[in-house]
Amino acid sequence: MTQKAGTFLVTHTDESSVTLRDVVDSQVLTLSENPGLDAGTVIEATLEAEPPMEVTYELVELAAEHEIPVEVVALEPTQQAKALAADQPVGELTTQERAGTGELHVLTVPDDEADATAEEVAADEETVARAGRLGVDRVEIRAASGVVSVRYLPD
Repeated sequence: MTQKAGTFLVTHTDESSVTLRDVVDSQVLTLSENPGLDAGTVIEATLEAEPPMEVTYELVELAAEHEIPVEVVALEPTQQAKALAADQPVGELTTQERAGTGELHVLTVPDDEADATAEEVAADEETVARAGRLGVDRVEIRAASGVVSVRYLPD
């Protein structure tokens, strides 16, 4: 039997099945039963393909399950984020590793679109998937005229 271990974003659930996306390779997998998972959570698990066709999976081991909160906060981007955005053209993404765990992403946007962009980033499931891939516990989004910072943070 084929096994796959990793970190997965739960993208869809119903009473009888669960759809997962591997946060590293983006492979989409379907569990044939819902063991009580909720959409939007991130799990660390081992899955096993079910015979004979091996198109659906069974949850063999659930090592961890957690929600990663994504929040737009009413704070200005840090001086570091503003400095990273200063020389970048509109539409540019700058990524910087944080000391320890996490990353800082800085987007340069038209001055009047910062708040809307922050909300779009918060609603995008890829933001949670990236947080799962980075192994962080929360995401904080800050916006100011022309700049949106996305901070992937440990607890």
